[in-house]
Amino acid sequence: MKVVGFNGSPNKKGNTACSLNMVLDELENAGIETEMIHVGKEKIQGCIACHGCVKNQDEACTMKDDPVNEWIQKMKAADGILLGSPVHFSGVAGTMKSFLDRAFFVSSVNGGLFRHKVGAAVAAVRRSGGISAVETLNHYINYSEMIMPSSNYWNVVHGLKPGEMEQDGEGKQIMAVLGKNMAWIIKVIGYGKEQFPAPGPVAKTMTNFIR
Repeated sequence: MKVVGFNGSPNKKGNTACSLNMVLDELENAGIETEMIHVGKEKIQGCIACHGCVKNQDEACTMKDDPVNEWIQKMKAADGILLGSPVHFSGVAGTMKSFLDRAFFVSSVNGGLFRHKVGAAVAAVRRSGGISAVETLNHYINYSEMIMPSSNYWNVVHGLKPGEMEQDGEGKQIMAVLGKNMAWIIKVIGYGKEQFPAPGPVAKTMTNFIR
């Protein structure tokens, strides 16, 4: 069993990374393998709506000069996906959103690569805007028919300088509880899916309101 985490912050060792690591530590304590990927340092262009991934059906974005396709395959192979972002103007960091737009669109038009995986999201913020950023990340998870664990409050930690979130006692507890719940759900699904097979995917019904 494995969870892959994505750090959307430009800072490799900032508060976003610290919060993700707290969740990943709990997963590792439960015997689940983890991997952290630093998205925020890369140059990632947003989706250009070429629909090449729809036509090709090769589980890949047509833009191949960045690591997005490699990350898509890591997400496909994982049992759980953990998304983390700093808060920029009450939203998700731009590089992270460009990656998510492309990866989740490729998944959705190639049979639902992330269906029934366990997915969770966290945000690190100085003061406010954390909940709206987490909600944005959660949209990707919910749209993809993933299973979302919760914690005992919103998945937001507070801090400005790297490591400041260590002073956020409640935030640290939130991350720990999230990690424990995520590990539990991954194991329940893993041990139960042979006895209770998952429902298969259905063809998407599209309703356009302007005809």
